[in-house]
Amino acid sequence: MREIAIYTIAALAGLAVLAYSIHMFIGGLVSAQSEKIVMIGATLAGAVIIGFMARDVVRTRKKNSANG
Repeated sequence: MREIAIYTIAALAGLAVLAYSIHMFIGGLVSAQSEKIVMIGATLAGAVIIGFMARDVVRTRKKNSANG
């Protein structure tokens, strides 16, 4: 249970850094609305990727615990 909390904190921190890096790259170059849309899109894409990685970890652990 403890490692789930650690993974969750790391995932949320990673998503925050992703959104902030988008802000730093395009902030001021495009309109605020466009910046917000790009930040939301990148954060959603990052969340999907993190979800796939988490699913892979769960599958691998179930497979390894079933084998022995």
